[in-house]
Amino acid sequence: MRQGGDPQLSIVVPVYNEARRLPPSLATLLAFSATLPYGAEVIIADDGSTDATAALVEALVPSQAQLRLVRLAHRGKGFAVRAGVLAARGDYVLVCDVDLAVPLDEWSRLREALEAGYDVAIGSREGAGARRVGEPWHRHAMGRVFNAIVRALVVGQFQDTQCGFKAFRGAVARDLFERVQIYGEHAPLVRGAAVTAYDVEVLYLAVTRGYRVAEVPVPWFYGEETKVSALRDAWRNLRDVLRVRWLALRGVYGRGR
Repeated sequence: MRQGGDPQLSIVVPVYNEARRLPPSLATLLAFSATLPYGAEVIIADDGSTDATAALVEALVPSQAQLRLVRLAHRGKGFAVRAGVLAARGDYVLVCDVDLAVPLDEWSRLREALEAGYDVAIGSREGAGARRVGEPWHRHAMGRVFNAIVRALVVGQFQDTQCGFKAFRGAVARDLFERVQIYGEHAPLVRGAAVTAYDVEVLYLAVTRGYRVAEVPVPWFYGEETKVSALRDAWRNLRDVLRVRWLALRGVYGRGR
């Protein structure tokens, strides 16, 4: 920790009913944070889990000074990420998925982009140097179709908006997530796992507000226990993109800084 106790890096992990997958991932996250030559915190944003997820984290908090738990009502992944980011104290904020599909070591590449002057650095499963390991062909095809829709309707410059590995300058992260509308303060309660396209709104805000965004190719390992449902989440994500487009046309997001 730096002077005043604030960490330089905040790692935000949204979770929902992850009592089985969380323990090994949490051990990896805590071990990784301990190896860094600067202060780091790990924030678990619990999206209203109905299993033992939150209890597992609470049991570790007293012995792990860098671990924090944010307990929430179940409003979906986007709302959980927002709450975790707004609770973060770091100069940099890294958001990653609980399955650690992108190895934590890739943080160093995103940090290089931030230190080079970018405000946001997003992991990308497309482009030179990126690797998708073990992903079924139909999942990849669906992702490319979705990306084409995002590029046509909202933000046209990114090859992969949905990779769960993203980093922000702390002040930029707080500015962006305070402004999100779809999964903001008044997001409705939901049922079941709610994977969303919150990323599209955040990136649209970043571009609109004049922040510099770097797309960094990363290796990504497909997990067999993914909570993504092809039909349900394809519809939810498409709906989110259409809502961002509609809010943008109405001028809700404003015109930059």
